[in-house]
Amino acid sequence: MFANTMAYSGFAVDDVEKAREFYGGILGLETSEQHGLLTLHLAGERPTLVYPKPDHAAANYTILNFRVDDIDKAVDGLARRGVRFERYDEFEQDEKGIYRGEGPYIAWFKDPAGNILSVLQER
Repeated sequence: MFANTMAYSGFAVDDVEKAREFYGGILGLETSEQHGLLTLHLAGERPTLVYPKPDHAAANYTILNFRVDDIDKAVDGLARRGVRFERYDEFEQDEKGIYRGEGPYIAWFKDPAGNILSVLQER
């Protein structure tokens, strides 16, 4: 039934304008707005809908992972733009907030609505 239908993901925020400023300005993603909804135009033709939800509760899991070639460079660049990196007790993270254990190197941060995002580097 949906084999040839374009599908896309989405997530909620409490303020679409703050989301546009963050995703477009801080992260540098291409964005567009229509009917009060924000679309993130991600690489690989992956549009992602960002919609307002007045009783928004932030996701307690990672909603978007951005793969990067150099995690140190990405973390440093985001930090210069005011992004704060999250710390989790269950992961041993370095002074930048990067987990370098098993799997990819990864650092988590939040959008203005409190949703969790990450940058990660495959090894």
